[in-house]
Amino acid sequence: MKKKKKREYQSSDLVKSFARIHGFEDKLVAFEIKDFLEDYLDESLFNEIQSVNIEHHIVIIRINSPLLKNDFKMRKSFYLKKFQDKFGIEKFNDLQIL
Repeated sequence: MKKKKKREYQSSDLVKSFARIHGFEDKLVAFEIKDFLEDYLDESLFNEIQSVNIEHHIVIIRINSPLLKNDFKMRKSFYLKKFQDKFGIEKFNDLQIL
C-alpha cells in the first residue's frame, strides 16, 4: 500500500499563485523534486539526500553518501532530463550534486 503524500497541498492553485507572488516558486518545485526522488529511490537511498534546492535554474542536490553521490554524478544527464520532463524544460538547465 502506498503511503499518503506528505505535501499534497503543494499542487493547489492557491499555493502556486502565492508562491509566484512572493517569489518562492523554486522552493515549491524543489519540494516536488524531493517527492519525486522519494518515489523513485528506495527508502535507504532517499534518506541519504540531505537537501534539494534550485538556484539560478540549477537543481542542487546535497547527498551524504559518497556512493549515491557518485551514482548521481554519473547519471547526471539522466536525472536532469527526468526533472525537465516532469517539471518543464524551461525550469532547469543544469544539475549540481554536492
